[in-house]
Amino acid sequence: MVSRPLEHGFTAVDQQPDPNEWVGCLDKLQREPFYVAYKRRVLELMGPRAGGRYLDVGGGTGDDARALATRHGGRAVALDRSFTMARECRARGGVASVVGEASELPFRDASFDGCRADRTFQHLTDPHRTLREMVRVTRPSGRVVVVDPDYDTQALEFPDQDLARRVLRFRADHALRHGTLAHRMPAMFGDAGLTSVSVEPMTLVIRDPAAVDNVMGLRTWAGTAHRSGFLEADEVRRWEELYDATIAAGKFFYAVTFFITAGIRA
Repeated sequence: MVSRPLEHGFTAVDQQPDPNEWVGCLDKLQREPFYVAYKRRVLELMGPRAGGRYLDVGGGTGDDARALATRHGGRAVALDRSFTMARECRARGGVASVVGEASELPFRDASFDGCRADRTFQHLTDPHRTLREMVRVTRPSGRVVVVDPDYDTQALEFPDQDLARRVLRFRADHALRHGTLAHRMPAMFGDAGLTSVSVEPMTLVIRDPAAVDNVMGLRTWAGTAHRSGFLEADEVRRWEELYDATIAAGKFFYAVTFFITAGIRA
């Protein structure tokens, strides 16, 4: 089988058939207990202070930037490349919204007290350049915090483990630009000149297949792999049949670990 180049649609929200569907997806995830917990930890690691100015790269609808501003008395800017997300962010108010590229941040050097990126680096074209940009716009002693899932850590209860590994590897290596980058972030932080680098794992464990926006569409991953030339049609049917049977038997289990990396600009 010859695989075809995969279109990385995750970063092109505005080109989706219904861009607003992604707004709804983000809102669902904001309510998930696991997401609430790790986002709280990201804010703690940011160490925000009253009157400080903070940047959220890939800020989406601005909910995380808004939480930082309202809970800690700071000012926040949400940057996103999507006009759909920027319009929604502005409609919700409370923070400044900027449309721009993460790899070319439209801000002066040392103009923020801290900078964060949440589930953004997995989608970036140039993560190394983006991290350097985040460091550039952060003031000395300011904190940079990045969090992403690392799809090298996936685990799934499934009767056909060989097929499961192939589908999960597709997700890790092809469906995302950098699906396995998160465990490499501490080294990248050091290379970017950040000090006091720390990394904390938080594992998302899902037993309810309807949770976390239907496990991020897990049932559809085999179909996507087939359309990209990585699986045969009969393998997709087997995946879906076994997936449904696992749920019916009450045995569903999926897990993936998120890594939160934090550092201080020297």
